[in-house]
Amino acid sequence: MLRVALQRLAMMPFLLLGIITVAFFLMQVTKGDPLAALIGERQMNNPVVVAAAKERWGLDRPLAERYLVYVGNLARGDMGTSFRTRQPVASDLAQRLPATLELVIAAVLIGGGVGTVLGLVAARMKDRAADTAIRIFALVGSSVPMFWLGLIALFIFFATLGWAPGPGRLDTRSLPPPFVTGFFTIDALIAGDGAKLRDALAHLVLPALMLGWTVVGIVARLVRASLIEVLTQDYILVARAKGAGEVRVLAIHALRNALMPTLTILGFTFAYLITGAVLTETIFAWPGIGSYAVEAARTLDHPAIIGVTIVGGAAFLITNLVTDIAYAFADPRLRDRR
Repeated sequence: MLRVALQRLAMMPFLLLGIITVAFFLMQVTKGDPLAALIGERQMNNPVVVAAAKERWGLDRPLAERYLVYVGNLARGDMGTSFRTRQPVASDLAQRLPATLELVIAAVLIGGGVGTVLGLVAARMKDRAADTAIRIFALVGSSVPMFWLGLIALFIFFATLGWAPGPGRLDTRSLPPPFVTGFFTIDALIAGDGAKLRDALAHLVLPALMLGWTVVGIVARLVRASLIEVLTQDYILVARAKGAGEVRVLAIHALRNALMPTLTILGFTFAYLITGAVLTETIFAWPGIGSYAVEAARTLDHPAIIGVTIVGGAAFLITNLVTDIAYAFADPRLRDRR
């Protein structure tokens, strides 16, 4: 297993280079001129200003040279400077990544936990009313558009009932807790600030529930299908013949094996949501990677767009590696085979 992990780690730089290359050259063929975002539409007719901006941002160099310069700078940890914020892209991403990770982790925990319980109940009550209701719920959860769901949730729970706070990570009058991890809930807990911890949790619950809604549907259907198959295996019949209770059969003998495919799905879902939580972050004014990507795309901020792409690619590669290792540890047959 260690050898496989080291091989995957050795391949990651080359895979990331491929992702960077594709993203860099795709930016060159997109419609629109990033200079318009840099200097404004009115200045685009001023050749002196345009020439100065091109020289300042290196846009007057040949494409191949710009690519080699970018890759060389990236090897030193320099992702370039954002056209929009005028700050290093690496700094922008470092500031926003903890917010996205906090939201995504909460969403995956909620979606994975609730989805597993619903899938277990559906498998146990196969072809009964509870099974039908859960399958409909899972289908709706996977089909409802996030932008509609988020807006409806804000209207009901914030604007109408007042049960949830407004958008953002904290109340507008509150300052963030002292920085340790960038996760407001953990940093408030470390600082011993109970009021700020409650505020951070209150702001986290609704967007995490909305983002985790689709995860619930996927996990519930997958766990249900896996459990139905596992419950027909011989070792389940043997366990029941030996007098094992139904709870023990489901929780220990069946669920562990049924969750194997779910590990892979949760891993890829986690990686996808890091850059895919665009709508949730935009609706709930969550200052994460997703909202940063939206602004970058809107202003044709090439360095920021490529930076977000690198983060998304790295998330998929790392999550794939971690999921593969977890899969091997959970299934001794795979570990022995390797």
